Amino acid sequence: MNNIMEYKGYVGSVEFSEKDGIFYGKVQGIRSLISYEGTNASELVSDFHGAIDDYLELCKEENSTPEIPYKGSLNVRFKHPETHRRAAIYAITHEQSLNSFIEEAVEEKLALADA
Repeated sequence: MNNIMEYKGYVGSVEFSEKDGIFYGKVQGIRSLISYEGTNASELVSDFHGAIDDYLELCKEENSTPEIPYKGSLNVRFKHPETHRRAAIYAITHEQSLNSFIEEAVEEKLALADA
């Protein structure tokens, strides 16, 4: 099951409330809270698209730059300092930065997931 939607470069979650009998979600990867809902899949998609369009129109009216999700920069925190140390040593001994090592590792994992 795919629990995300994409529109104009924005990614939205898909959740279901049994109690309320609605689908709902919010845009991921930005600080602004953009939420949407619907009683069925078609309404949810329509409200998601409308919420993104409204957000972009509001930014235009306010002459502000819309937030861009997943800009390519993130702060990685390791659960165990030893993992951080080992990754740094691996990167150094393979003449690459820690950032490029992490990116390579993520790309390899995603390639396996896509296979």
